[in-house]
Amino acid sequence: MASTGSLTGDTSGAGDLGDRRPAADRAVRRVLRVPERRPASEEAAHRIFSVGIVLSALRCLLTYIFLPVLAPLLGVAGGVGPSIGIPLSVVALTFDVMGIRRYWLADHRWRWPMTVLYLLVMGLVVALLVGNIQTLIG
Repeated sequence: MASTGSLTGDTSGAGDLGDRRPAADRAVRRVLRVPERRPASEEAAHRIFSVGIVLSALRCLLTYIFLPVLAPLLGVAGGVGPSIGIPLSVVALTFDVMGIRRYWLADHRWRWPMTVLYLLVMGLVVALLVGNIQTLIG
């Protein structure tokens, strides 16, 4: 039995699923600019997820655990946390968006739960980023 993908020249196995996908899937794919083909592997999605979560965790550890303890011991001003936290937050958010996109590119079966998890982590990172910006400004 020939698949729709083989009739259209698409050898990825995904075929033209756009019309059969739920409206929410189509909307997220549009926002993330994910084509209907499957260019990414599930392994790549897992790898980028790990990097994004590790960066978010590293940012929190540095800003809220190590710097408040080590900075005074080393004689460094206490306000150094935001100047490190802000760039780390931006990098972590970038990797988080890349991670969400990877799950959608791979058409991973866990793309919805992982999107929710990523959005929760990103919400926390954004809240901390805003706090750091307020600390620097005020």
